[in-house]
Amino acid sequence: MTMATEPSLDFELPPELEAHEPPEARGLARDGVRLLTSRPSSLDHGRFTDLPEQLEPGDVLVVNTSATMPAAVDLDDGDRTVHFSTLAPDGTWIVELRRGASPDSAGVEGERIALPGRVNLVLLRRHASRRLWHASLSSPDVPSYLARFGRPIRYGYVAERWPIESYQTAFATAPGSAEMPSAGRPFTPELVTRLVSRGVLIVPLTLHTGVASPEFHEPPYAEWFSVPEVTARVVNDAKLRGARVVAVGTTAVRALESTTTSGCWVEPASGWTDLVITPERGVCVASGLLTGFHEPKASHLLMLEAIAGPDLVRRSYEAALERRYLWHEFGDLNLLLP
Repeated sequence: MTMATEPSLDFELPPELEAHEPPEARGLARDGVRLLTSRPSSLDHGRFTDLPEQLEPGDVLVVNTSATMPAAVDLDDGDRTVHFSTLAPDGTWIVELRRGASPDSAGVEGERIALPGRVNLVLLRRHASRRLWHASLSSPDVPSYLARFGRPIRYGYVAERWPIESYQTAFATAPGSAEMPSAGRPFTPELVTRLVSRGVLIVPLTLHTGVASPEFHEPPYAEWFSVPEVTARVVNDAKLRGARVVAVGTTAVRALESTTTSGCWVEPASGWTDLVITPERGVCVASGLLTGFHEPKASHLLMLEAIAGPDLVRRSYEAALERRYLWHEFGDLNLLLP
């Protein structure tokens, strides 16, 4: 079987539909962003505060507890930046060199780069992507170093710098992500209370997401995840009951699907995963997905097509473009319930 390398959906994203700042800076509450709920029979337009009414008692929401690190370190030359992506299984760090707003293709094996705080970064070898590097840092505690000298990773569509708190979700308890698991950002304590009161079950897992290499069709790198025993038990019970399992974000889908048995049951596990989900592979566990809107030809669209089918994904994106929904980590949300 030939595996799909690109999603069937392609479109042009107008720059004005890129969310340039957090919704709070646009006069909205975190949960005031828009929500497009997509079912085969209907496309419903509303606000994220409508989420409890879109779900049923007994449904399970699976959320990612990974917290965002200030993973960008600016070099003293004022032009270059290092993005710390993820800790690799061999103990090295996968990093990206940036110059201005673009990846920096320079660098040679063995090169020593001076970082702020009298710390050195050594480029060990290129990652298979050729854009990223395996590297080592002379500081023994990288998260503590980033907490002191780093800032959140920010791309060109976000004009201003925002504090690290703007890049945390209500579920963030385990620091480790280079980029925010943004599907969880609109949740507030009040909304979580409403979901629980409706009878929706919320269970945690962790996947530390790195910089968005798959968006550029590069070979994936392993990211650390953990699915606890209680989450496996609740998800498997939902499958037995015929209830929906709705993953909050593509990271939650990858973690769940990385632990499934041949019978599509979830087992508690932790480790590294480089799983790529395509329509040909399919999904075992997630029967719904809450996610942001992804860029044209982004590999995450393959996962959406695997869960919801290409037709529903296409209709959802056509409606989102027509109704002027906003893209990226500070944008609007899409609830896919196929």
